[in-house]
Amino acid sequence: MSNIINTIGSTRAEVWRARLGSALRTTLACTIVGCTSLYGPEPLRRYIEFPAFSYVTTILMVSEATLGDTLRSCCHVLLATVQVMLVSLLSLHVIGPTNFSNHTAAIMIAVGSFLVALPGSLELVAKRIAFGQLVIVHVSAVINTAAEAGVAVYPIRAASSMALGVVASILAMLLPYPRLAYFEGRKFYRLYTENISEKVNCNIEAITASDSSTAAGFLSQSKSLSTIGSKLFQSIKTNIKGIYWERPHNPHCIDPKERLQDLEVPIRGMDIALSSCTSFPIGVIDEELRDVLIHCKGRFSQKLDQQDKCFAPFDATTSLESKKEILNKSISKAYKDLPTSFFLYCVHLLLDNSPVTKKIDPMVEKTKKSGDSKRVFRKIAEVVMNFMPSTHNLVFAFKCSLSLGLAVLFGLTYNKENGYWSGLTIAISFDTQRQATFSVANARGQGTAMGSIYGVLCCFIFHKYSDLRLLPLLPWVVFYTFLCHSKMYGQSGAISAVIGASLILGRKHYGPPAQFAITRITEATIGLVCFIIVEILVSPSRAATLAKTALSESLEALQECINKGLVIIPKEKDMPMACTSSQALREGQKKLKSLACQFEAFIAEAELEPNFWFLPFHSGCYRKMRESLLRTADLLLFVAYSMEQLTQLSQKDNGGSGVDLQDGMNETIENFKKRVGPTLKCLEEITKMKSLRKLEKELKKRNLPCDIESGEYPNADTFLMGDEEADIILGSFFKHLEGIASKTENNRDEEMLFHYSCWGFCISNLVREIIKIEKEVREVIMWENPSNQANMKEIYCKISTLRSQ
Repeated sequence: MSNIINTIGSTRAEVWRARLGSALRTTLACTIVGCTSLYGPEPLRRYIEFPAFSYVTTILMVSEATLGDTLRSCCHVLLATVQVMLVSLLSLHVIGPTNFSNHTAAIMIAVGSFLVALPGSLELVAKRIAFGQLVIVHVSAVINTAAEAGVAVYPIRAASSMALGVVASILAMLLPYPRLAYFEGRKFYRLYTENISEKVNCNIEAITASDSSTAAGFLSQSKSLSTIGSKLFQSIKTNIKGIYWERPHNPHCIDPKERLQDLEVPIRGMDIALSSCTSFPIGVIDEELRDVLIHCKGRFSQKLDQQDKCFAPFDATTSLESKKEILNKSISKAYKDLPTSFFLYCVHLLLDNSPVTKKIDPMVEKTKKSGDSKRVFRKIAEVVMNFMPSTHNLVFAFKCSLSLGLAVLFGLTYNKENGYWSGLTIAISFDTQRQATFSVANARGQGTAMGSIYGVLCCFIFHKYSDLRLLPLLPWVVFYTFLCHSKMYGQSGAISAVIGASLILGRKHYGPPAQFAITRITEATIGLVCFIIVEILVSPSRAATLAKTALSESLEALQECINKGLVIIPKEKDMPMACTSSQALREGQKKLKSLACQFEAFIAEAELEPNFWFLPFHSGCYRKMRESLLRTADLLLFVAYSMEQLTQLSQKDNGGSGVDLQDGMNETIENFKKRVGPTLKCLEEITKMKSLRKLEKELKKRNLPCDIESGEYPNADTFLMGDEEADIILGSFFKHLEGIASKTENNRDEEMLFHYSCWGFCISNLVREIIKIEKEVREVIMWENPSNQANMKEIYCKISTLRSQ
C-alpha cells in the first residue's frame, strides 16, 4: 500500500515540478522580450515595432516545450515566415502600401492565410504565428498610410518581432541548463514503468485476494494508477518528436513508443480479465498458483528495472523459466476458468516480451522480400501524395481564410487604430481538429477579459513606477501555465488571458490602459463572433449528431472486421489464407480503434457544447459504448494473436489435438457469426436513423404497412437479450476444450491449450460487449423518444420495410 501511495505521490510531484519548470522558462522568455522591447538599444527597438507579437510567439513556442520541440518549431516558423514574406511583398508591391483599404487588407489576409494553411506538413504553431504576421503586415498598411513607407518595411518589422520571440524561446530552453526532450522523456518513462509495476502488483494482489473487499480495494487502486498512467503516456508521446530533433548519441536508446505499446496491451487485458471475474476469492487459485503469481510479480518488477537502467532486452532465460512455471501450474487448474486463464495469459505476455501488436509470420516475411520493388514505388507515391492538399486541409484553409478576412474587415471598420486585435485574437488559436466552438469562444472571451482587467489593475498600481510594470506580468505567466490544465479555460482561454495582460503591461504608446483594454475586448469579441459564424457555416453538424454517426461507423467497422478477419482455421495447404485472414483482422482492428478514438473526441465535444433548443446529450450511455468499443478493439487484437499462434502450432502437430482444435474453433466461429453478425447489422441501421418520428412519417407518406407479427422480417428477432447467448456460444467451445485438455501430452499441447483458452475468453467477451452496446443503444433511443417504448424489433422492422422499397 505504501509503495502505491509513494508512486502516486512522486508522479504528481514530478508533474507539478515539470509544469512549474515550464512556467519559469516561459517567464524567462517573456522577460527577455520585455527587457529587449522596452529597454533595449534604440536601433534594435526601431525594428521591434510589435512587441505584443513577440510575446505571442514566445507563449506559443515555449509552453511545455523542450529544446527539441523549440528547434522543430523554429524551423517550421522560418518556413511559414518565408511564405508570409513572399505573399506580403507581392501584395504590397502590386497594390502599393499607400493604397490599402479595409476591404483590400481583408482580401489579402484571406488569400495569404489560405496559402499558409494549405500545406499539411507545416506545424500548427507555425501556421498560427504566420497568420499573426499576415494580420500585422496588412493592417499596418491600412493604418500607416505614409507615403514614405516602403514595400518591405511592414514585413521586415513583423518578421523582426517574430524573430525576437524565437530567439527568446531558444534562450529560455538553454538557460540555466538545456531542457532536453530526451531527459524529460526518460524521466516520465521511469515514472510510467513504476506506475505499470505497481498496477501489475495491484492486479495480481486483486486476483489472489482472499476476500471480495480486499480485491475491491486493489481494483480501486489499479484504476487510480491507470488514470495517472494515461497522463504519463501522453507526456512520453509528446516528447518523442523532440527526441528525434535532439538525437542524443546513445547506441542503446530505442523508441519508447513501441516498448510501451507492448506493455499497454497485456495490462489492458488483465483489466478485462479482472472485470470478468464474478466473485472473489477465485476458487482455481490455490496456494501453489498464488506463489507462482507472486513470483511473477517480482520478475516483472526486475524486468522493468533492467530496461529502465540499461535499455537492454530482458533476460530470455528468466523469461522462459517464468513461462514454464505459468504453463505448468495453470494448465491443469485454471484453463476451465477463462478469466483466470486469460489473466495468466497476459502475465505470460508481459514476461515473454510477446509482440501482440505486431504480426510476425514467415509467410509475411516472404511476401516482404518478394515485394521490395513494389515498396519503393509505394514510398514514391506516398511522398508525392504528401505534397497534395487533402480535403481536410482544404476545409481548414478555407475556414481560416474566411474567419480572418471577416474579423479584420469588421475590426478595422469598428476601430481603425486597433484593428489588429480582432484578427490576432483568432489567428493564434486556430486548430486543425474540431473544437467545441461555443465553449472555446467563451473561454477565449473570458480569458481576454480576465487578462485585460489584470493588466489595467497592475497599471493602476504601478502608474508612478512605469518602468516596473513588467514585473506583475511574470507571476501572471506562471499562473497561465497552470491555467492551461483547467477544465474551465483550457489552453485557448489561458493563452487569451496571458496575451490580454501582456498587451497592456508589456507595451508603450497605446494610450490609456483602461481605454485600450475596452477597445481590445471589443475587437476580440468581433473576432470571436466571426470565428463562431464561420465555424457554424463550414461545420453545421452538431457534435452530438457526429457522435451518433461515429457510433454507427464503428459498429459497421466491427461487423466488417468480424466477417473478414474471423474465418475458419484453414488446413496446412491454405497457410496463405491464414496469413491473409489474420492480417485482415489486424487491419480491421486498427480501423475500429481509430474510429473509437474519433468517437471519443466527438463525445468530449458534445459534452461541452450548449444544448440550446436541442435534446440534452446523453453522455453516460455514449461513454459506456465508447468503453465497450475500445475493449472490443483490444479483444480483437488478442484474438488475432492467439489465432496466429494456434495456426502455427496446429501445423506442427501431427496428432489429434490440432484436428480437435480446428473443429472446435470452426464450430465456435460459426455460432459466433450466426448470432452476432445480424445483431451488429441491426444496431448499425438503428443508429443511422435520424429520428423515430421522421421514420414513422416516411412510412405513412409512402403508405407502407409494417407488422412485426407477420414474420416477414426474421432479422428483427436477432437481438441479444442476455448473457445466455454467450453461454450458448461457449457450450461447444468448452466441450472441445475438455477434449484437447484430456489429450495434452507435451509442452506444445499445453501451449496450444493456453492459446485456445485465451481465444475462447476473447470470443465470449466480444459477445458480452456487444450485448452492453445493444442495451445502451436501446437507452439512447428511449432518451430521444420518451413517448415511445423503444421496441428495437419494431424499429428495425420499420427500417427494413422502408429500405426494401
